[in-house]
Amino acid sequence: MTPPRTDRGRLLLVLAVAAAVTVFTATVPLLRDWFDLRVYYGAVNSWIHHGGRIYDYQVPGTTYGFTYPPFAAVSMLPMALVGLRTAMVGSLLLNLAALALVLHVLTDGAWRRYGWFCCALGASLLALFEPLRDTFSFGQVNLLLLALVLADAWLLSTGRERRAGVGIGLAAAIKLTPAVFIGLLLLARRWRAAAVATAVAAAATALAGWVAPDASRFYWTEALWDTSRVGRLDYVSNQSLQGILARLGDADRKVWAAAVLVVLGIWAWRTRRAVAAADWPAAFALTGLTACLVSPITWVHHLVWLLPSFAVLIRTGHARVAGALYAVLCTSVVWLWFHDASGIDGFLGSNTYTWITLGLLLWLPVGQLRGDTPPLPRSTSATAPAPSTAAPEMMPAAGHPGPPSGTTTATGVAWGPGRGLTRDPSSEPTGSTRPAASNPQSSSSRASS
Repeated sequence: MTPPRTDRGRLLLVLAVAAAVTVFTATVPLLRDWFDLRVYYGAVNSWIHHGGRIYDYQVPGTTYGFTYPPFAAVSMLPMALVGLRTAMVGSLLLNLAALALVLHVLTDGAWRRYGWFCCALGASLLALFEPLRDTFSFGQVNLLLLALVLADAWLLSTGRERRAGVGIGLAAAIKLTPAVFIGLLLLARRWRAAAVATAVAAAATALAGWVAPDASRFYWTEALWDTSRVGRLDYVSNQSLQGILARLGDADRKVWAAAVLVVLGIWAWRTRRAVAAADWPAAFALTGLTACLVSPITWVHHLVWLLPSFAVLIRTGHARVAGALYAVLCTSVVWLWFHDASGIDGFLGSNTYTWITLGLLLWLPVGQLRGDTPPLPRSTSATAPAPSTAAPEMMPAAGHPGPPSGTTTATGVAWGPGRGLTRDPSSEPTGSTRPAASNPQSSSSRASS
């Protein structure tokens, strides 16, 4: 199918696609009514204005409260200065800014070079992606964390290692799951970046301990180990290894721990291959996939960490595979087994997103670079990379048309899903139904996370 050649035809196509997306989002997924943001806002306001304790607060009429480390509450203190509606607007703007940064890193800004038509179509496709639309609708922080981590990925891949590690450290202090990226830095022998990330996470945690000592003591000694505060492990939105086992009725933590060790072993093996091939996009994508699998609870909106994997698929010439998997993640298909996940169909269908995540971990292309781009600059402490065969032509992120090929230069090109892995150090990076507050995912068994 060829795109319209006139502005009128393009406008009509954009309007038609936007209308279809609007109808879909108004009828298929449930809107979340900013539920998680209400948790954050209520906990911070109770703490600052009413002398309450952070982890004692619960949204009125529910059993859901704050579940993140204390530094997350400290970083959300500005919400205590504004009203709830202002906090909602702020959340929307921050998530939009984070999404723009994520797209810029994953595509090296290619999405900005194709005018309003391609950007409008791409935005429509992104609006369908269930993890993204839930992140916005819940008022969640996933995109902000992804942006922090990818900022470090960009610094590492463009030879700016001295500045790397801060984003990963902050993300790990706000929510523990991104700490797995420190493991990536250690596997890659990026000792300085790993030390910076660890120091930043520790400093942020210490700051929270000074600002809120009682909350910090309670979190690290009690709340952290109590998964029931977050939600039911067998809830269909939990698309992690633990979620699969819980829906099978297996509560043995030894089985889960064994599965986690297997996944971590696969991650370490494949990530070392990616690092040896100077393939940082694949290394960070594999780490994001692993974080989703090994976390005890990975709600659907946490799966924004899959976006780098789609970028890698497109960069390596697997756009059809990326499109098919992306389409499945737009369907809300797992909710068909909301009431009953038993039987073979329940086992396969209710865990659809987990199967996609696991499949990407096993088969995501690694080291498929083309020979006209020099390999990633390595620090003197890092292991020598295997020779790279080539840098790929420019390819788009999911949902965006690609630019012409042949855009590489003698000095290399920027990090992105469709480009090589180096850049000259002197260059710069350019629903209609609404659940009640106690019913964030049309179930009373799901807590904020």
